[in-house]
Amino acid sequence: MKLVSWNVNGLRACLKKGFMEHFARIDADVFCLQETKMEQGQAELDLSGYHEFWNSADKKGYSGTAIFTRTEPINVTYGMGVDEHDREGRIITAEFEEFYLVCVYVPNSQRELARLDYRMTWEDAFRSYVGELDEAKPVLICGDLNVAHQEIDIKNAKSNRRNAGFTDEERAKMTDLLDSGFTDFFRHYNPDVTDAYTWWSYMGSARERNVGWRIDYFVGSARLTERVKDTFILPEVMGSDHCPVGIVIE
Repeated sequence: MKLVSWNVNGLRACLKKGFMEHFARIDADVFCLQETKMEQGQAELDLSGYHEFWNSADKKGYSGTAIFTRTEPINVTYGMGVDEHDREGRIITAEFEEFYLVCVYVPNSQRELARLDYRMTWEDAFRSYVGELDEAKPVLICGDLNVAHQEIDIKNAKSNRRNAGFTDEERAKMTDLLDSGFTDFFRHYNPDVTDAYTWWSYMGSARERNVGWRIDYFVGSARLTERVKDTFILPEVMGSDHCPVGIVIE
């Protein structure tokens, strides 16, 4: 099964930049999106052969997630069951026979870390949520986790130390998630690979110079690791300030 995740930074905008062509060429069995910034039906998509599930924010044109899957899930839920955290369309959980798939768009801590305290609360609730799922069957988490976990995951570690997405607090929460029984599959299989990024600022020709961050992930229950046969990043796919990431799992 080939699974791909992409923060499209506004699906309607991405559709004008070749999204459907990329979608067809990548040919994933499951395609997860973050930051859709729309509701189902607000744009025309040719998703023949796929079941589609959307979770949109209460606030129009903000946040949002979607899952397009060839295999129909056993069950689909939205959010994590905590009203405080479930108004921004950030989580879709699709239950398949052998695992749960959680498509997630983690809140950004914002400029001057205005939302860092909320982010810490959200992280604890999310870790508890996926931990409970993991007790029933393995969990595969994909999406924009809005953190570069290690210095190897960011081009300029020293100058970004206190910026949103690379604070000690956010990185520690990612460590907590991994220590609770989950694996960052790309880094597990590519421990020493540098310059592997998934997001680039629109400023200063960052993408052309590959001055980026790896903040988009596939993270899963450790017991799934041996079933992961490939992990990949597709930096050549344009249309967003993020690029798609993916895995192949048997």
